[in-house]
Amino acid sequence: MVQMFEKNNAGVRGGMVENNMNSAEMDAAWEAVRGGLRRDIGARLFDQWLRPLGLGPFCAMTGTLDLLAPSEFAANYVTSNFGLRLTLAWRTREFGVKEVRIVRRAGGARALTLVPLEQEAPVGVPEPTGADPASAMVCADGFRPRHDFASFVADDSNHLAMTAAQSVAAVKTPMFNPLFIHGGTGLGKTHLLHAIAGAFAQHSPGQSILYMSAERFMMEFVNAIRANDTMTFKARLRSARLLLIDDIQFIAGKGPTQEEFLHTINDLVDTGARIAIAADRAPQQIEGVDKRILSRLAGGLVADIQPAGLELRLAILQARREQSGSSAVGDEVVELLARSIRSNIRELEGAFNKLLAYSQLVGRAVTLDMAQTILADSLRANARRITIDEIQRACAAHYRIDNAEMRSQRRARAVARPRQVAMYLAKKLTPRSLPEIGRIFGGRDHSTVIHAVKTIEALRKDNADIDADIRTLQRQLEG
Repeated sequence: MVQMFEKNNAGVRGGMVENNMNSAEMDAAWEAVRGGLRRDIGARLFDQWLRPLGLGPFCAMTGTLDLLAPSEFAANYVTSNFGLRLTLAWRTREFGVKEVRIVRRAGGARALTLVPLEQEAPVGVPEPTGADPASAMVCADGFRPRHDFASFVADDSNHLAMTAAQSVAAVKTPMFNPLFIHGGTGLGKTHLLHAIAGAFAQHSPGQSILYMSAERFMMEFVNAIRANDTMTFKARLRSARLLLIDDIQFIAGKGPTQEEFLHTINDLVDTGARIAIAADRAPQQIEGVDKRILSRLAGGLVADIQPAGLELRLAILQARREQSGSSAVGDEVVELLARSIRSNIRELEGAFNKLLAYSQLVGRAVTLDMAQTILADSLRANARRITIDEIQRACAAHYRIDNAEMRSQRRARAVARPRQVAMYLAKKLTPRSLPEIGRIFGGRDHSTVIHAVKTIEALRKDNADIDADIRTLQRQLEG
């Protein structure tokens, strides 16, 4: 029997009463859920994504509750980013809600199902239809098949982490346990966890695999305590043959959660289960975590992922371009992205995807000028602060003159031209004013700087060698 509840931002309207529930009770529960989520995620995110949600149909027989989103995009985003929170919040309201779906409010919407917590138990058993094991696991657990070892581009900055991850996923039992991978945001830690799960499922389809973030571990543990059902929670974790935990730093300061996590890790290690954990810092640098946990984590293999260098960033973009099968983003644009966006790989790939999407929308290749316009905010945010001293040293080295000549009064062409190039780059690459640039170049007047800038601008149009010098020096300074 389906109970229909329709709710706009003001409240719930209509509905038949069953199982001692009525629309007023459902409305009160929804407002309580909304209030808790607003406190948890902050007013800005809540107002943007969760405030527009309304109550939809609730089926008491299956325990399925629909929440209505204003668009398909919003439904996808809320499902991906707040789905688990909504499921857990409704399960604590004692209305019998087991499953929450986010549905577009308009007719004919496709429902996005949040798998009930009971169905998120360790899986990995393929369907008897002969489907590929990794594909079956992806459907059940949300593992991303593109995040495999083949698509992970490696160099010296992440080689140890990748080879260690491959060892955890291999048929042969690894020499270490657990594996602890740490590094900054967007460097590939989560990619490796997904790759481990996919590779392990290929050779051990009957073994249970459990992947969760530290936040989800904590939320499910708290939910189990409230439901007085911690034994089910413990049994579920301890049945895993491969446990993958992401962002472990988030259990800092959570005493009971840490205690349960420690017991889980100890039991799994004792039974020979494989464990891989990711964090944004090394075990010894995580504050507010039980020393026994840190000791256990550091007792396996600790592998770090360093920020990607220029060569790795170029290799990653070239690999993504090959995967896309499109040549719309040329080498010059790829080099611009690799040199300009150095913060993390996720942002780098996001910028590439944005250019690729733009190219498909307008039906033409992306030029360098187009890329700089489309990605202006990202490029500006990633711009490194270049100093005039760096520019002077780079120009002196390039033209093979003494660095002191940049500030000298000599007017010989072999000295004056490099000095003008340095002034031009100082004006282009730094926020310094013309008088400030003049003072740093030996106390010269701002008019001298203006003359130098105009001279080099004119030479770049007619002299290919000067233009090449400027491009080389600019890439060197920005890279």
